[in-house]
Amino acid sequence: MIGTQMTDSSESKLNIVNDHLDFPRISLTESTDSGYRHIAAAVDDPLLPILPVYLFDSKEKQRLVAECKRLCDELAETDWVVDATVFKAVIHPPGRGEYLNQTDEDVHLADFDVAVLIEVENIPALQQLEENNTYLTLESTLEDAARSFHVISGTNEKRIGPVDHDSDGVFLFNYFFAEDIEQNLQVWEYTSGWFQAETGLDNSTLLLPLDSDRSEYTVINHCRWDGLLDILPALLFKRTFRTYVLENFEANNVAPMPILYKLA
Repeated sequence: MIGTQMTDSSESKLNIVNDHLDFPRISLTESTDSGYRHIAAAVDDPLLPILPVYLFDSKEKQRLVAECKRLCDELAETDWVVDATVFKAVIHPPGRGEYLNQTDEDVHLADFDVAVLIEVENIPALQQLEENNTYLTLESTLEDAARSFHVISGTNEKRIGPVDHDSDGVFLFNYFFAEDIEQNLQVWEYTSGWFQAETGLDNSTLLLPLDSDRSEYTVINHCRWDGLLDILPALLFKRTFRTYVLENFEANNVAPMPILYKLA
């Protein structure tokens, strides 16, 4: 069935397509009280437009990543910093959908091959972070090296479970653009059951920008799998990835822009 409107008041904006498909709703855990700073930079191009993988790092990027790791290690020693992690892109996986081609908005297509996520103990600590010399050096170092650059402060709006940054694996940052934030949040939650069922996903931290006017993206989803084989085959070969996930994003005017990373 096409265009079914959910009747529950908490989901009143959610348009459901292909509702004959039955995936369980995801179980959410309590969101954190942490504040987050996400920095993303495009430094190197992927290998080929038709093969959007990153096999080799330029010398510039190698130096940049090493310096970012050094600065993040220094930040992590600050008592109000919970975590500071640097990521390098592996591949732009399938999943952008069609809404990017339909909207009249000027949306920057996420192309970031270096990302940093800093978690601080609470929202007020974000102000301390933005005044910290080590952080300011980190941000300016990334911005100076990037052909495109994006930075936000955010809160954890919804969470499936904590994302483990202590073990290497495959990490997703999915940069969403949507006409309506509430629809974005609702369709993300609705489609997350597919990822749990088909990829074994058991963690996710959904970041909501504190100042939406300064963000290119409505929300940013961050999660982890142990390896590429846990996620890529499902995206490539499961028909329901399109009919259950992408078509529901499109029906709700939501454009996902996923990039898979590894720890730097």
